Amino acid sequence: MRSTRAILIWAALAAAVGVPIAAAAASPLLAWRDSVYIAACFAGIVALGFMLIQPMLIGGYLPGLPAHRGRRAHLWIGGMLVAAVVIHVGGLWITSPPDVVDALLFRSPTPFSAWGVIAMWALFATALLAALRRRLRVRPRTWRLAHAALAVVIVVGTVVHSLLIEGTMEMMSKAALCALVLAATIKVVSDLRVWRKRSTVHSEAP
Repeated sequence: MRSTRAILIWAALAAAVGVPIAAAAASPLLAWRDSVYIAACFAGIVALGFMLIQPMLIGGYLPGLPAHRGRRAHLWIGGMLVAAVVIHVGGLWITSPPDVVDALLFRSPTPFSAWGVIAMWALFATALLAALRRRLRVRPRTWRLAHAALAVVIVVGTVVHSLLIEGTMEMMSKAALCALVLAATIKVVSDLRVWRKRSTVHSEAP
């Protein structure tokens, strides 16, 4: 029973991430795009997929991954997420520098650009905070609160950014993936808050 459940969970995760990628690969819009732009688009799609995996790792929802392995995988996926965003923005910069400059300066006429830039800077802030955590001697509670707050900004910004774009991604699979990312993030933030309250009650108990 447990093995069947584990297989179903991993299969559902693979489908949630893989179907939008496959649907985007079949988009007719790719026929008029060069390779750099296509790479940038798919880097963004992969980054969205990583955002579904991240909360599931840190929440311990993936079978076969104990807490310590989940945290280690969360760290590695976080690095890959940053790399995917860099490729996404870098590719768009190569294909159209003025558009990227306008987006970074929040003067782009397209609403989705601002949401994407906000999510990007929140992601970079998270990565920087994680890299300097020990040097800055950030307390565990402060780290958890800051990380959770930044994660919410990243997810909300990315989801709005993705849904507002009418481009390579197929709409239904994109909406489903975005909904799953939001649900997983809300679930893990809620669970972590409950566990923090329980640990506080136990520590204060006589």
